Amino acid sequence: MSRWSDFAAAEPEMAKAARDLFYRVGIGLGYLATVRKDGGPRIHPFCPVIAGDGIYGFILNQSAKKLDLQRDGRYAIHSFPSDDVDDEFYITGTARLVTDEAEYAAAKASYEASGGKTDDGETLFEFQLEKAMHAKYKARPDWPPTYRKWSAGR
Repeated sequence: MSRWSDFAAAEPEMAKAARDLFYRVGIGLGYLATVRKDGGPRIHPFCPVIAGDGIYGFILNQSAKKLDLQRDGRYAIHSFPSDDVDDEFYITGTARLVTDEAEYAAAKASYEASGGKTDDGETLFEFQLEKAMHAKYKARPDWPPTYRKWSAGR
């Protein structure tokens, strides 16, 4: 597993495209997929936060996705679709519960600077990366897109 900063250092253009897709309306927007207790997928809209060396998410304490991540940290995050072009970005890996106060404060400050709000009713997770993929389209409809892939440790 790698942190966001490791991915961004290895693939700066891909990381910029991802940031642009996640933050295209100001606050980060994406879909978070987690693994249910029965092994099936669960999909949730959520607000990814790129801050410092990591990519994070504040997850409601009563949500099923928090329980999923605590039990089985595997996840996938996919960008929201754009109105203009079908570009997309996704990452997969394992979530880590954040317990360090300074790391929490940095993620919170970044989230609030983009327009997000959080309180004590949420838990912070860092999403460590195993794989990433960016699909770039020239125009609509354009098929196939140009795919760029990255894997941790390569």
